Amino acid sequence: MGAGPSACRWATTSTVSRQQGERAEYTVDVAVSIYLTSAEGRTGKSAVALGVLDALKAGVPRVGIFRPVIRSRDERDRVLELLRGRATATASYEECVGVTYEELARDADEAMATIVSCYRALREQCDAIVVVGSDYTDVAAPTELATNARIAANLDSPVLLVVGGRDLSEQEVLGQSSARDASTLAKIAELSVAELHEEHASVLATLINRADSEALDEIVAAVSDVVPEGTAVWALPEEPKLVAPPVAEVMRAVDGHLVRGSAELLSREVTQIVIAGMSMTNVLPRLLEGAVVVIAADRAETLLAVSIAHEAEGFPTLGAVVLNGDFEMSEDVERLLDGVGAVLPVIRTPHGTFETAQRVVHARGLLTAESPVKFDTALALFEEHVDTRDLRERLRLHRGSVRTPAMFAYDLFARAAKADAHIVLPEGHDDRILRATSTLLARGVARLTLLGEESAIRKRGAELGLAIEGAAVIDPETSPLLGQFAAEYAKLRAHKGITLEDARDRMTDVSYFGTMLVHLGLADGMVSGAANTTAHTIRPSLEFIKTKPGVSVVSSVFFMALADRVLVYGDCAVNPDPNAAELADIAASSAETAEQFGVDPRIAMLSYSTGESGSGAEVDKVREATALVREAHPELLVEGPLQYDAAIDPETGASKLPGSQVAGHATVFIFPDLNTGNNTYKAVQRSAGAIAVGPVLQGLNKPVNDLSRGATVQDILNTVAITAVQAGER
Repeated sequence: MGAGPSACRWATTSTVSRQQGERAEYTVDVAVSIYLTSAEGRTGKSAVALGVLDALKAGVPRVGIFRPVIRSRDERDRVLELLRGRATATASYEECVGVTYEELARDADEAMATIVSCYRALREQCDAIVVVGSDYTDVAAPTELATNARIAANLDSPVLLVVGGRDLSEQEVLGQSSARDASTLAKIAELSVAELHEEHASVLATLINRADSEALDEIVAAVSDVVPEGTAVWALPEEPKLVAPPVAEVMRAVDGHLVRGSAELLSREVTQIVIAGMSMTNVLPRLLEGAVVVIAADRAETLLAVSIAHEAEGFPTLGAVVLNGDFEMSEDVERLLDGVGAVLPVIRTPHGTFETAQRVVHARGLLTAESPVKFDTALALFEEHVDTRDLRERLRLHRGSVRTPAMFAYDLFARAAKADAHIVLPEGHDDRILRATSTLLARGVARLTLLGEESAIRKRGAELGLAIEGAAVIDPETSPLLGQFAAEYAKLRAHKGITLEDARDRMTDVSYFGTMLVHLGLADGMVSGAANTTAHTIRPSLEFIKTKPGVSVVSSVFFMALADRVLVYGDCAVNPDPNAAELADIAASSAETAEQFGVDPRIAMLSYSTGESGSGAEVDKVREATALVREAHPELLVEGPLQYDAAIDPETGASKLPGSQVAGHATVFIFPDLNTGNNTYKAVQRSAGAIAVGPVLQGLNKPVNDLSRGATVQDILNTVAITAVQAGER
């Protein structure tokens, strides 16, 4: 029987024989792939797959996900959907799926043929594929590892064996269970590798996940002794954040619904439970950070006390309250909670106290797209404990001339982390800044200082379930640095009539205070503008950071990440109508920025005509600016005036300007005015699907960068990383 109407067509060539294990004659896949599988369930394979996916994205343009076996075609596979959201290949969900458990059980040979056919169709769209083996669920068979081994052999995909570091014979409570010792893990790995080899699968590496953090070296050594020589062995430590359930999952587990409080806080992870079965005065000292507090619905005084404690300084910030029982909340209690501005989620469940508590402690903390802290933590652990370069080398990945947005982003964040720069973020009250801070700290991108009232910032971060403890927080109005900063500013701006009193008032402004931190070397760079205007961000820099020697104008560029390359556009954000000298400065600064971020600068000075074909004030300005760049920087490849099509298209460039090293091959595009540049970058962004990273300010003595007020969290991450790289280059 067929595998179903939505399954791929059968493979037209033979696959590995189940009985004899003989490899039939067929063309070997050309797309690089890696197959993740386990010998048991609940090993955290999804989190490992996330790390592998990000590691491969750094080496090749199109990385796809393939699930050879899924539970059902009636509902979408959770793991596949999760990873497809991070993949860079554009394959549809259906193209990433092989067969179902039912189809595999019905006719294993036919199912294997379908899996191979689907995989080989997918590889036409990918340069690398992360194959995530089947999960151990209630429909799994005892021979599931052997089945995954046969699939891996048929796909000619080397295996990354994931071994769970926790004892699965016991029930996990809020994601916590006992650690396995090194000898137990070595025995599991030895038996699993033997079974994989028996089915002719090639084992690339073994990874112990959720291992005892105090015994990582011992575990790696023990497993290395029992796997074939040359096999890589890595171990990732247990991280409670990855297995702790979010409040939303606790709500689902208790069959509850949100009756009041902020829905935004449902993504916070829960690691503790407090049963409030005693008097209010005895409950308060027992509250724990991030805990779910279970309260009988008729204990209004306890609910009020716990909600107020969450808002008060000196008490832990809680995850949620679960009210059990059928008693309704009185209007007076509702009114009082509204009056104190309580945002703590309050969940109602119909179950009794004991059953509610049982359901809470057994809630599972799955990795989902709605848990950004889990994503950040998983990636940070993988990058810290797995040699991703060795992984890519083992898979024989070689980067070509293509440079995708994912590859650009990987390089950017890797260089930022290496720079170890200290970046100040003046808008510490903004939720987007706080979310970005949590991610940046988790990934080790930069050291951060937030400006604003510390208690309010820390409280809001805790409410959002964010890990911002590693960021410093300074309140300019109360900081002991205020006097020093005011004196320095008064000295620098005395020629403008600024008094010490004026300077002190000015330095309470977060933009001025943050810029002074950079000016005095107390921070390496600043990123602002999520809530403030561009002028408000840049003005302090122009007043006392000033421009680099030899640079007459501060300008900006956007990195335009197209599907296969990264271009640099300048100036699209700062200077409305630069003259020829300023345009030449912008070109030179843009070339320097391009080179700084791995783009080989070939500068096109854009206009409405190419070469000597046009005349008029605007084209003459571009012609003069081109001459100034050549005179001041003879080492740079620059051409102008050039029309955009002649700059970017090789055939048009060769036709309009034969023999030019820039025409048709430009990487840095200098627009004659802000109107042209801003409209062009937005048109390319929208119509060509390019990712615009920026604006990146250039020409200042120290790095300060501006955000748009509509900036997303990803925009903030990119801009901080860019600022860190700029600081590192200095």
